[in-house]
Amino acid sequence: MLRRMLLIALTALPLAACGSMQIQDFEGTEPRLALADYFAGETRAYGIFRDRFGDLRRQFTVDIQGDWNPETRTLTLDEEFQYANGETDTRVWEIEKTGPHSYRGTAGDVIGEATGKAYGNAFTWRYQVELDVGDDTWTVTFDDWMFRQPDGIVINTADVSRWGLHVGTVTIVFRKPAETPGGDGAEGAQAM
Repeated sequence: MLRRMLLIALTALPLAACGSMQIQDFEGTEPRLALADYFAGETRAYGIFRDRFGDLRRQFTVDIQGDWNPETRTLTLDEEFQYANGETDTRVWEIEKTGPHSYRGTAGDVIGEATGKAYGNAFTWRYQVELDVGDDTWTVTFDDWMFRQPDGIVINTADVSRWGLHVGTVTIVFRKPAETPGGDGAEGAQAM
């Protein structure tokens, strides 16, 4: 019996590794997520954080003002968070396009740099943040995946971990007002 369970476990390992999502798999998917195009101007986001048990812990909205500088190939995102409990927070991202598909970014609470890649309608990046948890400060890792949808929508899921253990999941829906640049994805898609 033990041999059979070990054989099943060893057989399942390569299959689990094959199931990992790769950003390159999204090459050619539409609508294309060009960061400078989508996030230039105003964007509104709605998010939740669920802990590792699936319990809802935070609800929030984010007002984002994006500014693309073609000379430095840098997108600045000024984010203003409003939490359901009345708390507020801000984060300012500086995101640089470093290659045809690659990006790096910094923000005040991000440790070091975020690194990411974009293909087709998908963008993924990974970074560490210091979060206040009660009277303590935790260093957590975010593994973000964003997917552009029709009608000016981007869906973002982020697995949050600490010391390699799953802490929770952030889900955010970005909505692009139709009257701002990037609303329908037609303008400036080559920028970033």
